[in-house]
Amino acid sequence: METPTGVTTGSVSPPITIHSRRTSALPVRETAAFSLVEVTLALGVAAFALLAMLGMLPTGLKIQQTSIQQTTANTIIAQIFSDLRADVRLPPGQASKACPDPPDPNQPCQWDQLHGHWRNAATPDTLYFTNEARQTGTLNGSPPANAVFRAKITYYSPPTPEYTTSLAHIIVSWPAQVDPATAVPAGSVKTFVAVNR
Repeated sequence: METPTGVTTGSVSPPITIHSRRTSALPVRETAAFSLVEVTLALGVAAFALLAMLGMLPTGLKIQQTSIQQTTANTIIAQIFSDLRADVRLPPGQASKACPDPPDPNQPCQWDQLHGHWRNAATPDTLYFTNEARQTGTLNGSPPANAVFRAKITYYSPPTPEYTTSLAHIIVSWPAQVDPATAVPAGSVKTFVAVNR
């Protein structure tokens, strides 16, 4: 029964209960991860690939070094060819002092028989060059300590006296201490040039 003031009499209201919020454990979700076996297999594959790459490294370095030496040898050949084109031609009187007349393939030219200006102007048979393609050492002498390349120039007489073209076979080999006529060098570049004088 209610009173005019709104207070209920005679009846008991249900007790007020405070619901405590219970934190219930969330269900355990499986997280994505690699197992120890998968990690071991991945490391094995990576190590195998790395070893293969390291095994190719010495071969690549050797190819690069050979390429650099061939480029330097080609530079030396270009220098020799330029010198041959710019070289003076010996007059007949001086040429007969150095080379046999008529030319004999069994008897090479002896440039040391020339005197003065013509001895200095005659192109030698063997030249030595450094790693920077600079000429070093004595002409037709033994290779100096700083020589890396050896240039061997073989001269050929013109086919007939009417022609003024001189022919030369140039071999640039390395190392300079190895003579290609007696042993096999580590590498070489060859060319045959015709110099019109």
